[in-house]
Amino acid sequence: MGASPEARQELTRVAHMDVVEPGVTALSVTVHVSDLVLERRTPLWWWIGFGLSLGLLGLFVVALGWLFIRGVGIWGIDWPVAWGFAIGNYVWWVGMASGGTLISALFFLTRSEWRSATSRLAETMTVFCVACAGIMPVIHLGRWWYFYWLFPYPNTMALWPQFRSPLHWDFVAILVYVAGSVLFWYVGLLPDLATLRDRARRRWQRVLYGLLALGWQGSSRHWRQFKILYGLFAALMAPLVCSIHSIVGLDFAGGLTPGWHETQFPPYFVFGAALSGFAVVLMLVIPLRRALDLTGVITLRHVDVLARLMLTTSLLLSYCYLMELFMPFYRGEGHEITVVMSELGGYYAPWYWAKIILNGGVPQLLWIRPLRLNRPLLFLIALCVVVGMWIERYVIVVGGLHRNYTESSWFVFMPTFWDWATLAGSVGLFLTGFFLALRFIPIVSMFELRELLHKKKTESGR
Repeated sequence: MGASPEARQELTRVAHMDVVEPGVTALSVTVHVSDLVLERRTPLWWWIGFGLSLGLLGLFVVALGWLFIRGVGIWGIDWPVAWGFAIGNYVWWVGMASGGTLISALFFLTRSEWRSATSRLAETMTVFCVACAGIMPVIHLGRWWYFYWLFPYPNTMALWPQFRSPLHWDFVAILVYVAGSVLFWYVGLLPDLATLRDRARRRWQRVLYGLLALGWQGSSRHWRQFKILYGLFAALMAPLVCSIHSIVGLDFAGGLTPGWHETQFPPYFVFGAALSGFAVVLMLVIPLRRALDLTGVITLRHVDVLARLMLTTSLLLSYCYLMELFMPFYRGEGHEITVVMSELGGYYAPWYWAKIILNGGVPQLLWIRPLRLNRPLLFLIALCVVVGMWIERYVIVVGGLHRNYTESSWFVFMPTFWDWATLAGSVGLFLTGFFLALRFIPIVSMFELRELLHKKKTESGR
């Protein structure tokens, strides 16, 4: 494939591009990012996006209200497919949250400079993805008001949780992950909230951001304690993001269900989670860097790195897909082979092949560098991955259950309107929270960019 002279020139420029463009200074970053929150009029595109998000959120409220009135029978679940959209949605949302945690925590520990401009956006995405994920298992319980039975409380009701069950581990893991994600996000905001407080002109802004900044003064003692705390949170969250998806994988692998009882499920779920997370970050970065005029700090190098990460995790996940096909035939287990053949050519075959194409095939376009830097095409590839990862969760949840060991109970799951309404409504919950965060907090970490620019200036002066 021959590239045009303009394309070759852009490729050369990206190859030598730094994480910030020339001319960007610490002062310009502070002024621009803080003015996006404090001074800039709310643009029309924000109102349109927020309005659509509120509409989907309203659908979510209606779906949950009807669910609480009528029960889980409004969904398409039945015996033996007792897990349907709700659990698939849970795994999908918690998977996308992991991409933000990897960028903000893991790459902080490796001192990757490119993460400075994208860490806040990734952390914000994580918080609202986790919020959507946490709702799904609770509403799936049927008697959702008894969700506290999962807690390890004194055994006065003879219902002590089974500590050897991955389902209980999953509850503990998601609880820790939610608390850790919110605290990690909020602690990282403190210096920037103080900047907004000091630059605010309106009294309500000074009061609001002053309260949120928790008395931050930027003293050497504050910075020393902040660095220690932020580093500890990063050291906690980086392995936690792997452990939570390993435990989610064990929720399935621990069950004696054909198609689920796989030792590869923990790494399989980690790879898939990272892939979907990087894809969502890309889908947010590509439009926002233009809409908020952040091209000077979120450069094409950031886009290129995220695309490479998405390609890498797609390759890892494709290997898991191959093992998923190979192992049932290698073991010669008849029921597992039945599930595999049903996925390859049965009722759910279109869903199965869609996940293979969207998650394993489409990302292979990213081997071609000009395509990797084509922002509209890259956005479309990332969207395909996000959709493909939801389809993968759907196939995993339904695929093994609808063809279990008892042939007389085989059942084809058919989602209802309320299944789809719950899925679309959860997207509305995520977008509503993200649009509000986009409007009222700095979506780029000002203090990290100032540190990075100071480091670059010091190195160039040597």
